[in-house]
Amino acid sequence: MVFGILGAKLFDNLENWDRFIQNPLGNLLSPSGLTFYGGLIFAAIAICTYAYKKGISILHIIDAAAPALMIAYAIGRIGCQVAGDGDWGIYNSAYISDKPAHVIPASADDFQSKLRQNSNYFLNGLVSDAGGTNEVVTDRHSESLDKVPHRSFRGPSFLPTWLFAYTYPHNVNEDGILLNNCEGKYCRALPQPVFPTPFYETFTCTLLFLFLWLVRRKIKIPGVMFSLYLILNGIERFLVEIIRVNTTYSIFGFHPTQAELISAALVITGTLGIIIFKKRNKMITI
Repeated sequence: MVFGILGAKLFDNLENWDRFIQNPLGNLLSPSGLTFYGGLIFAAIAICTYAYKKGISILHIIDAAAPALMIAYAIGRIGCQVAGDGDWGIYNSAYISDKPAHVIPASADDFQSKLRQNSNYFLNGLVSDAGGTNEVVTDRHSESLDKVPHRSFRGPSFLPTWLFAYTYPHNVNEDGILLNNCEGKYCRALPQPVFPTPFYETFTCTLLFLFLWLVRRKIKIPGVMFSLYLILNGIERFLVEIIRVNTTYSIFGFHPTQAELISAALVITGTLGIIIFKKRNKMITI
């Protein structure tokens, strides 16, 4: 647990370096801001080191942990969804918020009109409070309205609108415009709806957990189960990054996010793991 929290904090601050250098101690001690992969990597190192010292097979431990890690991630994303901690996606331009926290279908022109209406938020991260004073509410702003990240996807009418476009009213980040008839803390909602990516990850990872649980007895080679988990988890996270807001890095002209880099590494590691463990098993059998 200790190493997991340390890793989660470290990776979060590396991902948000500009925020970290403004207040290093405050960010390190803050209860918010935890990155899953940082916790996974540091905790895994600690557990495997402990197992090695005790003479316990590391391969059997990581295989046993694979399904649990998948469902733990799914449950963790429930917290992100209901709290509105900032792990949401980009804007869905197929919908607009005609009034705070209320979402309706819209055209592309309607979306652009709403961007202009709240341009101070999208360009500077500012909104006017009840007294008319500008207040900083978000660090997610763009150089121009044309660069505001968005995609257009209209969900089937028989499904709830929030599955495709959600404004996260009363979010714990206190990000967005003020809600009507609300006083005190957590009285804001995003000015335009975004893709609720935490819900997508909860749903997807629950299915992946069920898959791992069903195939666990069919996999006889130690290490293959965990390698399969790495591949599935890496693919899932890589795909959700397509519609998710995140910090990017500049590497040889490419602009991947931290999660995309780690996801790619997990898929490669998992693939190599399956190949190596299968070859090793054949050699032992012979």
